[in-house]
Amino acid sequence: MPLYALTLEYHGGPFVGWQRQANGLSVQQVLEEAAAKLNDGIPPASIAAGRTDAGVHAEGQVAQIELVRKIAPDRLREALDFHTRPYPIVIRRAALAPPGWNARFSAIRRGYRYRMLNRRARPALDDGLVWHVKAPLDAGAMHAAAQGLLGRHDFSAFRAAACQAKSALRTLDRLDVARLGEELVVTAEARSFLHHQIRNLVGTLLEVGQGRRGVEWPRRVLEGRDRAQAGMTAPPEGLCFTFVRYAEEPDWA
Repeated sequence: MPLYALTLEYHGGPFVGWQRQANGLSVQQVLEEAAAKLNDGIPPASIAAGRTDAGVHAEGQVAQIELVRKIAPDRLREALDFHTRPYPIVIRRAALAPPGWNARFSAIRRGYRYRMLNRRARPALDDGLVWHVKAPLDAGAMHAAAQGLLGRHDFSAFRAAACQAKSALRTLDRLDVARLGEELVVTAEARSFLHHQIRNLVGTLLEVGQGRRGVEWPRRVLEGRDRAQAGMTAPPEGLCFTFVRYAEEPDWA
């Protein structure tokens, strides 16, 4: 049976996250039910590059599905895009997967963006897409602090209590903080991340931006490996899964 790679964009607000759950609608459920209409009524199992949490968005999530018959990738993209309506999920690209390819385990780099609206007035156009932080933030100090977290470390201080990863060792390749007008954007890249790692990093850097902690403090928290010493978990609505890279990219349509 042919295996397909898909690039998805979605607004995480209405969903309990990527993964199917008994307590609400997931992105995975919508995708599989849409694909069932092209698969003799049978929902195909899907695998995603990253299991985004409830409220987290994606503009470059990658997933795989296996169908009973071959469909041209451009037709598959259009058909799935039609059947996922009216939910805020779009199939941006589709391709036949390369031999031995896996959406999750073949990934060599993942990217995320976290947005903070830093002004007194609440968001209107970006409501549900940013973390609204009223107090002024020092983006330069936050960026300087972030650079001390790069490299391969035990990120136990920044993982969720429910994280199921066997090891907290991760290599953080990029963690930038930049101000774009009234907005602060945190860009994170790594081969893989721990559960809540980015949101916990953002919550910790926030304290530096507020002037409550020094630039060296996040590094000390990292070395202490104690989650209780780090900052809060930033809310999900500011986080967006931006891209996945593979050593062998599918031939996207």
